[in-house]
Amino acid sequence: MEQLLQQIEGYKQEAAAYTATDADAVEAYRIKYLGTKGIVKAVMAEMRNVPNENKKAFGQILNEFKLFIESKYDALKDAAAPSAANTQDDIDWSLPGDDFAVGTRHPLTVVRNQIVSIFKRLGFAVAEGPEIEDDWHNFGAMNLPEDHPARDMQDTFYINQNPAWLLRTHTSSVQARVMEKQKPPIRVICPGRVYRNETISARAHCFFHQVEGLCIDEHVSFADLKQTLYFFVQEMFGKDVRVRFRPSYFPFTEPSAEMDISCLICGGSGCNVCKHTGWVEILGSGMVHPKVLENFNIDPNKYTGFAFGMGIERVCQLKYRVNDLRLYSQNDVRFLRQFTGVV
Repeated sequence: MEQLLQQIEGYKQEAAAYTATDADAVEAYRIKYLGTKGIVKAVMAEMRNVPNENKKAFGQILNEFKLFIESKYDALKDAAAPSAANTQDDIDWSLPGDDFAVGTRHPLTVVRNQIVSIFKRLGFAVAEGPEIEDDWHNFGAMNLPEDHPARDMQDTFYINQNPAWLLRTHTSSVQARVMEKQKPPIRVICPGRVYRNETISARAHCFFHQVEGLCIDEHVSFADLKQTLYFFVQEMFGKDVRVRFRPSYFPFTEPSAEMDISCLICGGSGCNVCKHTGWVEILGSGMVHPKVLENFNIDPNKYTGFAFGMGIERVCQLKYRVNDLRLYSQNDVRFLRQFTGVV
């Protein structure tokens, strides 16, 4: 008993003299005294050898010894911890933080969303359809006869050389599906990706994006078409843009017209983009052909409608001065970063 008390007193003196200048020394103290195989546990284990009449007194001594070792450990941790002043010296809180890469929408997505937003304000709903389409919805329903040049393999990607299935060449196929399921009044826009078998260059690509619109109701006139497109152009490009319509031909509209706007690059004075005419073609349009209405059991004597279609790449080119269609699909970060913050 006396010998054990002397050992405890020696351990206390040794612990009291222990000094630590860093975290490693503090950890060494903890392992030596408070670890699983440390001195405190070893001393506590001697309790079983103490006579019963002395257990109470000896237990108090052991408890005081343990508290002493623990308090010394806390003091060593506080002494070895870096001071607030040193911490302030090590970190310059005035330094700017690291930049985080911020993602952005693709320019075609930006323009698509703008187009959709404008026509939604006019009451147009958004309709979508499959990119792999059948011949009827892509061509036949749109009044394109079997010998029409657009059906030629040079323009259309057919699935496994099967003329019954193809990659849609325009989003007019979505209009066909809408007329197939819905009766007038109809007012929809159809954005989406389309495919043409063309050589890739700065001015052409084998895939691109369109937004087509369709409005069918009683007493719809060409004047309604013109006012709708006037509103779109002014909202997209500004109030000062001039507009003109030129007669044209599309199998699914009659009469048909192409719409030009004054060149945004030169202001109408003439440049390479507008081929020195001052005008740039932006979309095709017209009154829905009666034959198309009949294909979907819509009475052409009661209902009339107009349709239009534009390439999103063309609108993006005019709005953001992009002169190469290939830039849209090359994933060049230098190009895409120019649109950071554009919504």
